[in-house]
Parts: sequence; C-alpha cells; structure tokens
Amino acid sequence: MGWELTEVYDSPHGEVRWDSFGEGESVVLMHGTPFSSFVWRDVANALSAHYRVHLWDMPGYGTSEKFEGQDVSLAAQQEVFTGLLRHCGLNEPSVVAHDFGGAVALRSALLDGVKYRRLALLDAVSVRPWGSDFFRLVNANAEVFAQLPPHLHEALVRGYVSTAAHRELRPDVLDRVVAPWLGEVGQPAFYRQIAQADERYTREVEDRYGELDHPVLVGWGEEDTWLPVDRGRELARRIPHARLEWIPQAGHLVQEDNPARVTALIMDFLAS
Repeated sequence: MGWELTEVYDSPHGEVRWDSFGEGESVVLMHGTPFSSFVWRDVANALSAHYRVHLWDMPGYGTSEKFEGQDVSLAAQQEVFTGLLRHCGLNEPSVVAHDFGGAVALRSALLDGVKYRRLALLDAVSVRPWGSDFFRLVNANAEVFAQLPPHLHEALVRGYVSTAAHRELRPDVLDRVVAPWLGEVGQPAFYRQIAQADERYTREVEDRYGELDHPVLVGWGEEDTWLPVDRGRELARRIPHARLEWIPQAGHLVQEDNPARVTALIMDFLAS
C-alpha cells in the first residue's frame, strides 16, 4: 500500500506532488475527484514495464497542497496540467485520464493547444449533465456540509467514495482514498473542490471534441452510477474517430473494480 510522490512542482495554484518511473515512451495518468494518483497504483506499476509513467496529484487533492481560498476549478487544473507538462519536458505524451482528469486533459488540448500522442478517457467528466445526485446536493449546499462534525464528515465521505465502486472496496484501500479529506485541512478541501465544480467548464469545449486529431479511446464501466453509460456513448459520438470500449464488472472507479481489464485495454490502445 506504499504510495508516495517524490517530486514537487510549484504551480500557480499550490504545490503539486508528482513522480515518474519506468522506461520508454511517456504516458501520463490523470486522476479525478475525489481521488488521487493512488487509484492508479496497480495500473501504473504494470505500465511501467513498458513505458515511462508520470503521475500527479491535482492541487487540492491527495498529497498536493490544500489551503483556504484555493482555486481548484477545472480551469485552474487545466492551467496546472499544461504547466506541469512543460515543466517535465513532455512533448506529445500519451495521456490516460479518469473522471475530472478527462475534462482537464480535453481543456488543455482544445484551449491550450497541448498535443497528445494518444488520449484515453475513462468514465470522463466531459458531457453534461455530470455528477451524482449527492455531488449536486453538496455543490449547492457546500457551506452547510462543511460545518459537519468531523466524525459525521468522515462517515459521509466513506459512504460517498464507496458508491463509486461496483465491488466493495478493501478497508485499507478505502482508508487511503478517504485520508486526504480528513482533518482541519482535508475536510474543508473536500467541500471546496465540490463547490467549485461547474458545468460551464465542459460547456466551453463540448462542441469542439470533433477537433481532436489523435487516436482517442473512450472506456466506460458498465455499472457506472456516477456517470451513466449514455455519457460514454455520447462522448464517443462527438469524437468521430474514437474507439468505445466497455469495462465489465466495473462502476465509476474502474481502476479498483477491474484493474486487469483496464490495464489490458490501455496497453492495447498504446501499442496499436
């Protein structure tokens, strides 16, 4: 369960933790909300036998910096991601993005002109409407939820994260996913990132998905209750050359539900 990012990037929106390992062509793995690079650990270790794998925790997430007043919107994450690629000297890497990471990758490509060799979008925030019923409830009442006593907050986050998976998460995995959102720093950070979620950030690029001129894979958990499968079909439809693949026995958190299928799908896509 050891997972540590050893490098630091001083971004405009806070200190970002990142790391890379393996040898070969560069592949960047991007997490979503309310997760971190930790959810990629099994897939990353497998890919590193053939590729140079790069991972990062978005500002406000995981082990990256969290602070009051921090901008953790999709626009801010786009700015950080584009800057991080330049900081790491990555020219046209392949990118594999999950959930919010998908929206960030799409915005960097379409608004910042970032080039990818290939782009895989897994259960990606991309087509409106997005967000679970709970996510929308907290988004509209973040200030109220932020005042919950710590023990009630922890129970809420544990329950919420558990619904992302089709299979029951192992207790040690659930502990690790929830940990960044606890305590005096983590609790307000959890509600901050939900409060700043705004569908206008995908509305700005949705009509431009057809401009993507590199190979695109759209992968979706067949049992995803956070972003139903119709979102995957619609995303693939908007990218004329996209390849659509379903991930069986997987909910939204496909990396935990079916890591073997996710790894095989990514390996096949990168090598094709």
